Amino acid sequence: MQIDHVTGQPVIPAERLTLRPLQRSDAGLLELYSGDERVARSTTSIPHPLPPGAAEACIDRALSPKRREDVWAMDGTRTGLGELVGVIALERMEGAEAQSEIGYWVAPALWNTGLASEAVGALLAANPHGAATIFASVFQDNPVSARVLTNAGFEYLGDAEAWSVARGAPVATWTYLKRLE
Repeated sequence: MQIDHVTGQPVIPAERLTLRPLQRSDAGLLELYSGDERVARSTTSIPHPLPPGAAEACIDRALSPKRREDVWAMDGTRTGLGELVGVIALERMEGAEAQSEIGYWVAPALWNTGLASEAVGALLAANPHGAATIFASVFQDNPVSARVLTNAGFEYLGDAEAWSVARGAPVATWTYLKRLE
């Protein structure tokens, strides 16, 4: 597996995508897609409207040697889909060895094309954090993302709540877990 020399993250091949670390040239597409209210409202952390410099700040965090989260661009260049069609990330869980949390989003024009499932499957297979357990949560008004997780073998743990920056409110979530050992 190829390793990115800047971040030390693996570059992970999938059928139609290459999962590669974010790079500065991703700022424009990252701003375009994460600035879409539909994308922002499906995440806990993306504000809407997206403030100036937010995409660049996201890339700076992703490139920081002190990061706790590894972020990959879903790059569909080799199959003609585009240089950045979504983002997928693994965050090391604080105080929990061998546990990570996965999160992802796909550009709205490519929703319901299987790209999220492909990216999640490739990242789980590569398991770059060497995690024994991976957690995930999705907003309950996003059943498609829940289906991505259950189709990847995640088990439903229960209901919870998470703050959505874009919505400015707590939102009901479904929480999932996948054991990799």
